[in-house]
Amino acid sequence: MTLNLAGQTRAETFAGAVGSVPTYLSYVGGRDIDSGQYLYTVTTRALLEDVFTALNTKRCLENGGSAATRDVVGRCAVANGETVLAALDAAAAAAPEWAAVPLETRMRLGAGIRDRLHARHAELVDLMVAEGSPRALAQWQVAGLMELFSPETLAWCGSQLHHEFAYGARRLIVRRVPDGVVCVHPPQNAPAASALFGITALLAGNAVVVRAPRSAPLGVLWALRELVVPVLDELGAPAGVLNAFCARPGPTLAAWLDSPLVNDILYTGDVERGLAFERDCVARGKKPILELAGNDCVVVWRDADLELATEALTECFYGSGQICMVPGQVLAHPAVAGELLERLSVAAAAIRPGYPEDEGVLLSPVLRSERFFGYLRDALDKGATLVHGGRRLEVDGSPSDTGLFLEPTVLRVDGLRTARDIEAVRTETFFPLLPVIVPEPAPEAELLEAFLNHVNSNRYGLRNSLWAKDEAVIEHVTARVVNGGLLKVNDSHIGFLPYLPTHGGTGLTGGAFGEANYPMLRSSHLQGVSLAGGIRPRDAVLGAYRAMTADQTSRHD
Repeated sequence: MTLNLAGQTRAETFAGAVGSVPTYLSYVGGRDIDSGQYLYTVTTRALLEDVFTALNTKRCLENGGSAATRDVVGRCAVANGETVLAALDAAAAAAPEWAAVPLETRMRLGAGIRDRLHARHAELVDLMVAEGSPRALAQWQVAGLMELFSPETLAWCGSQLHHEFAYGARRLIVRRVPDGVVCVHPPQNAPAASALFGITALLAGNAVVVRAPRSAPLGVLWALRELVVPVLDELGAPAGVLNAFCARPGPTLAAWLDSPLVNDILYTGDVERGLAFERDCVARGKKPILELAGNDCVVVWRDADLELATEALTECFYGSGQICMVPGQVLAHPAVAGELLERLSVAAAAIRPGYPEDEGVLLSPVLRSERFFGYLRDALDKGATLVHGGRRLEVDGSPSDTGLFLEPTVLRVDGLRTARDIEAVRTETFFPLLPVIVPEPAPEAELLEAFLNHVNSNRYGLRNSLWAKDEAVIEHVTARVVNGGLLKVNDSHIGFLPYLPTHGGTGLTGGAFGEANYPMLRSSHLQGVSLAGGIRPRDAVLGAYRAMTADQTSRHD
């Protein structure tokens, strides 16, 4: 793989002993901080071709030794505890000044990021691929970022941040004001895109601190330093409004919880840790903004376009199912379930493993696959039928007991009432495993209500989808589905659109405060303002009732 890093003059400045390998240091208070300790990014292709040699190269370099860097695409400094705390100090100092910048100026940050992303998207894609994302899915993430920073989405979010009304002698304002210091903890599976999603809290007027995950820090730090920081500099933003580093998660999260300077924490992770973290945040007086798991439902009605529905359902297997917003389970109308399963079997067989940069590859390696086979055994023991898949695969697609890929797997689950007895239906699996639930025969109206009850009683609430042509069914479902942050009808389940949220949800997806997530809105709070002139305070209080009754009398007259 050849990465075009020519524009990264900042990285080349710190290349030092490793020649042309770009280096990103901790960025705190507008300055680079070097710890002398680094994490090296070795391409996923090198790991798949010879995991022992690739890991040996990585460990040798990280221990201060020398090694060939042909498969190394960059390195990132590891922040120490002092740097983690310094980032909070810098953010707290910058937050009030940045919050005072006019909203129109802050919104220009989003447009500037979009322009730089459009110009340098290929570089970001290459880094995502090097860190393990199949190229097609890296491109999907970048396209989603373009929608996140689209004029339409920015304009809508901006409109929610400030409203003004003329009311007699008063000027009334309802606005959202920034919470202050927002810390962002992106996931390991899509760190760069998630970091850019999190920093939209800047547009609300917050200062932001980002921890890049140790498993894939390069894309995060590249995106922030090359796409965001230059625009902040152009806008004259105060030093410290954005801080970024790579550090161990446990001590960093503990420091954030302990610090009185932190207002919000945008946390991405699994449900158990996330809900415990939510409780810790509330106990410490901080706002938790959670992005946890998904177990999305897709309803396929009797008149659905099965070709297109099948295409959407195979999104379950993208990235080997290690994407929270892919379909997690299907509710198939009994009249079309057989044909749908046949189509799914064929479509699943066409999704193949491979090196992430290869054309058409959609599967990612799965390093810990034992749990997948546990889900599969549980389902089969409880009466499910294996329709397709269920094996480990080598990078060339051949079955193997030691392969690093999992074959896309489709299950048939007969009976809706007992479907959640199966663990793969009840919970998020995070594997390429799709249960298709075929309910007991019932009248159409009763069956539709059963589907709706199943969707709305799902403990998770990220996305839901419906495939149907009957307008009455579509209207009924859209009116009744209250679970989730996003509902798609006859559309890609994971495709991004302007205006609509890309993340967030209810239940185990977003915790007690979960909803569709626009970070620039979630990291702010509502405030009302009244600007008056010539108003007598006594009349405003004690005369309000007299004015109300006088108005009622004049209306009756």
